[in-house]
Amino acid sequence: MAFRVGVTRDFLGHDGSITFGDIGLGVLEEAGIAWNFLPGHAPEILPEHVAGFDGLLVLAPRISAATLAGNPDLAVVARFGVGYDSVDVAACTRLGIALTITPDGVRRPVAVAAMTLLLALAHKLLLKDRMTREGRWGDKLQHMGVGVTGRTVGVVGLGNIGLELCSLAHPFGMRVAGYDPYPKPADPRMAGVTLMDLDALLAESDFVCVCCALTPETNRLIDARRLALMKRSAFLINVARGPVVDQEALTQALRSGAIQGAGLDVFETEPVPPDEPLLKLDNTIVAPHGLCWTDECFRGIGYSACRSIAAIAAGETPDTIVNREVAGSPLFQAKLRRTAS
Repeated sequence: MAFRVGVTRDFLGHDGSITFGDIGLGVLEEAGIAWNFLPGHAPEILPEHVAGFDGLLVLAPRISAATLAGNPDLAVVARFGVGYDSVDVAACTRLGIALTITPDGVRRPVAVAAMTLLLALAHKLLLKDRMTREGRWGDKLQHMGVGVTGRTVGVVGLGNIGLELCSLAHPFGMRVAGYDPYPKPADPRMAGVTLMDLDALLAESDFVCVCCALTPETNRLIDARRLALMKRSAFLINVARGPVVDQEALTQALRSGAIQGAGLDVFETEPVPPDEPLLKLDNTIVAPHGLCWTDECFRGIGYSACRSIAAIAAGETPDTIVNREVAGSPLFQAKLRRTAS
């Protein structure tokens, strides 16, 4: 029997087509893997919708322990992206299910999104757009931007995306500082990055870019105390996860002028409520957790996710597994032997 993959229905647009274009499903077909969209759509995938599938390709819905219960054939949950806070990782490991993510697909697109916000804030792009549309041509003299050459960008989280952002900042002549409790000094992209503790980085940076994963340790990592360390002329950019930054404290800092501005692609609550105070501030640029969404991004993510599924269907262990300890699980190994045969 062919390896069967269930694809979450939130990939589909209103017309029934895949909204994101080519997401690599041809990789599955070439490997002889059958795929279908899940029979139902809900914020959390129901266990009966998973029945009969060996793998899942998941966009936004939550995967809980209840989702996985009673589905012994399931061998892989492939997250379409790098965040996995919507997946019960411990349950996956306990049940012998590999959780995979797609770091290669998002690395450059998300780093470019962070740089886009940085440059838009530095040049007051949205403010000048409004001025032009409103016929206030002469007001531009009152709104001087900030040049980036020689300025310091502080990158919080030197993982896949953070290091890519460092490499993008160097050609602009920016000084690059980085904070990470587990730095990778052997990575060539660390060249030219000055490692600092977080408080020092916040105090010295002209642009602070949050790129770290959301974990219990990073929840509200950037709180009121740390926001108060930043320069009044500094900007905060978050392309990681909303809860890494204390949103209420950030709103107060922006209102009071404690920092100059912010660029946010993520929020504590998503979708962001229309009455969210941050949306009323002129010194903030916002995006709907999708600034990096380009054809390049989704093609890269999709192909990475589908290659991981195809590897497991062939009885192999891909290098994109989050819960690495599952590789030695007797349950998972039995599933690999079954799929390989």
